[in-house]
Amino acid sequence: MKSRLAFFKQHMLPALVCFVLALAFAQTDWLKRFENVTFDSRAQVRARFFPTHPRDDVVLIGIDQASLNNPGLGRWPWKRSVHGDFLQLVGRVKPSVVTWDILFDDPSEEDALFARGIKRGNLEVVLGGARGETDQGFKPGAPELSKIRIAPLPHVEGDRTTMVSSETMSVPLLPLGEVADIAFVDAPPAADGVLREVPMVVRIGDQVYPGLALRSLMHHWHVTPEEVVVKLGDAVVIKNDFVNHRIPIDASGRYLINYRHSVLEEFSSAGYSETYSALHHKFVEKKDVPVPELTGRILLVGQTADALTDFGPTPLAPHTPLVFVHANVLENVLNGDFARRAATWPIWCGGFVITAASLALFAQRKFWQQVAFAIGVPAAFAIVATLAWAKFSLWVPVVWPTLGFAGAQIFMLGRRVLAEQRAKEQIKGMFGTYLAPELVDRMAASGVSPQLGGHEEEITAYFSDIQGYSTFSEKLPPEQLVELLNEYLTACTDIVQEEGGTLDKYIGDAIVAMFGAPIALPDHAYRACVAALRVQQRLDELRVKWQVEGARWPEGVRQMRSRIGLNTGSAIVGNMGSRTRFNYTMTGDNVNLAARMESGAKQWGAYTMTTEATKRACEKHGGDRILFRPLGRIVVKGRTQAVPLFEVVGLKETATSAMRECLELFAQGLEKYYARDWDGALSFFARSRDLEPNIPGRSPGVAGNPSLVYVDLVARMKANPPPANWEGVFVMADK
Repeated sequence: MKSRLAFFKQHMLPALVCFVLALAFAQTDWLKRFENVTFDSRAQVRARFFPTHPRDDVVLIGIDQASLNNPGLGRWPWKRSVHGDFLQLVGRVKPSVVTWDILFDDPSEEDALFARGIKRGNLEVVLGGARGETDQGFKPGAPELSKIRIAPLPHVEGDRTTMVSSETMSVPLLPLGEVADIAFVDAPPAADGVLREVPMVVRIGDQVYPGLALRSLMHHWHVTPEEVVVKLGDAVVIKNDFVNHRIPIDASGRYLINYRHSVLEEFSSAGYSETYSALHHKFVEKKDVPVPELTGRILLVGQTADALTDFGPTPLAPHTPLVFVHANVLENVLNGDFARRAATWPIWCGGFVITAASLALFAQRKFWQQVAFAIGVPAAFAIVATLAWAKFSLWVPVVWPTLGFAGAQIFMLGRRVLAEQRAKEQIKGMFGTYLAPELVDRMAASGVSPQLGGHEEEITAYFSDIQGYSTFSEKLPPEQLVELLNEYLTACTDIVQEEGGTLDKYIGDAIVAMFGAPIALPDHAYRACVAALRVQQRLDELRVKWQVEGARWPEGVRQMRSRIGLNTGSAIVGNMGSRTRFNYTMTGDNVNLAARMESGAKQWGAYTMTTEATKRACEKHGGDRILFRPLGRIVVKGRTQAVPLFEVVGLKETATSAMRECLELFAQGLEKYYARDWDGALSFFARSRDLEPNIPGRSPGVAGNPSLVYVDLVARMKANPPPANWEGVFVMADK
């Protein structure tokens, strides 16, 4: 029972929490936008690598550039008599319906000629209408609409309040509205501006009307409004003695477009001018010329020339003629080729099971295996989701399942780091049984057994830790890791003790020491700085040695670096612990601040960082032999007062001219930074960056330096300036 409970707490509970949170985040707008981006990418992959041939019973008549350039048609927008003549000719080839994705809602003196062409062509024509503005248009039942062919759909089931709607409509009036049916061209895009769905039906007032594609299909199938049932959240059902179709829609009446084509050449298409000329030559001039095959087909007339305005972003292209939207919808329905959204619960359950199993399976595996799995599963899932869309038009959500899985993997990595930290504590316990050599000597001389207790003393606290230790430690077998640690710790400890420091403890790879106790040293700050510089120099030599030894050590060892933090001030030092086991150690706020110097050095691209107190004490007893670089002022975790920071750069006698120039440029950049002169600061830091002693890519194990840190920080400050009361203080959020 206990083992089952432990399995649940360690593996199943984290996976459960991560996937519940991921599903909750999936309801937010920003995550929905991210999901839409992945959908667009899948649509583009399918269009490119899984092309299909469009139906030939949907024909696009494009108002293309050649049509605009035809002087015989006049200047765009053409006179409506041109459209009337065009339809009169089109009537000779008997298409099932001619649908115009163009608005003719503003009256024209040539509307009668347009209407006459429709009558003479004996055509079924659908003209576009649109939802009206708040104070414009006509309400259903208005006298102006009494003779207009705009019939609502009488059979609508479900909640109409979420539909695309308006109180008024803007439609062609008499005489056009008397000879052609009206349908709505409204296609509002998503929040990101991309058109992925189109209303199959819209609500005007209390009435529901068909969209452009649905009304065209009704003519194509000879279906009356009474034979159409709209079930919001399910489908538009079209059924009579001859046809039986279901068009899926969501609760608002929108249809998810299954985009397959966005290029004119992929459709059966012809230019407006080209079609007009061919029909005129054939039927007016009686010439024996070929004409487009249009009999029984849906003709969709719309703008395709780049110079025109009816364009917008779709998943396949940022600049798409919107007539293609309706063409894709028509082809989807005629083919029964509908897009579907995958159900949530199978994905949730499958992701939860895989994640929980991975937490159990990889708990004891090698780190690289876990990383490979953590990367491989989302990659495989993305491929499966892409294939599901390409082959089955199934929209599988990618973002939130990946987010849930990634959250669990991060938890597992954190748990491994915690386990490593516990291992460090075990090392600390083992080495903590040994007292500092100086204390042993004092105890032997006094003959007094160590007792619990402490006193206040001014010291310089010393903290060091290996950069990236957990990364390479797990790559080494235990005996080799112990050998490496012993070599490193011995070298560092010897230097600390040679400079008069007292070893406090080892915490895994970390070294904690103090200068100034138990033996009083007036120049303890100077000694600590010299010790830190010597340790860094010795580590340079060890890297060369490990590099020579080659493949015996992983790359992380051969590039190993250590970060050191120093601080000078009063602390409590003495024998602390239990009555049966204790150690000579230090504690207090100044000791904590030294630890912050070590952990915070990474943020500033430094490897030895100290406070102003240490710098002043060092200069008091060591003169100007040691070079310091000011890094800024920070408020560390747990404090409210700002602390000036300094990098211990090197010894004055060994400093190169490049190093001195670097420090001068950096100081000038810092001055500009405090003065809010962002451009000036960037200029100086960019110059000092190239003179830094540690440069990523050139110096082993180096990922940054103070100049690079300030280049990034100033750029962010320039983009988002600090408040007026800013004094150049940086607040550390982490320890």
